[in-house]
Amino acid sequence: MAFASLKDVYIDQLQDLYSANKQARLATQKLAAAASDDTLQKALEAGVIGIENGMSALDAIIRGHGATPSAEFCKGMEGIVKEAQAHALDADFTNDEVQDAVIITQYQRMVHYALAGYGCVSAFAKRLDLGEEAKTIDKCLNETYEGDRTMTDLATNGINKQAA
Repeated sequence: MAFASLKDVYIDQLQDLYSANKQARLATQKLAAAASDDTLQKALEAGVIGIENGMSALDAIIRGHGATPSAEFCKGMEGIVKEAQAHALDADFTNDEVQDAVIITQYQRMVHYALAGYGCVSAFAKRLDLGEEAKTIDKCLNETYEGDRTMTDLATNGINKQAA
């Protein structure tokens, strides 16, 4: 894709974020299945729903610009997902609480990538005077922050202590 304007960059980054979410959704489903703590498992399942909601919002925005959501493949998230697989799922754990701590770590890495993506496209939408799109993106951004805070709370208020 040739970038001639900020709008071109905006659409490209929306597509990249859509791809990142698509990859994170599958990884989060696997992390939820591997979690031993019920509260963590439920939080990850809620994360899957949040990711799906974000994908739906991004799909509508991208299509509204006459583009295809799946036109981009996010290699950044691909690497983070591979790390999650290796460290949280394929590693040998003798303690469920330790695995839960690693699951939180890997999930938060994926979330932080999404936070950066949503923050950038929000700024682009605002600069391009796409107010309704900016509101939609900011809603996704805020929900992603909330998921991150939930994981931090789970880690600091129990799981990390149990893993220690």
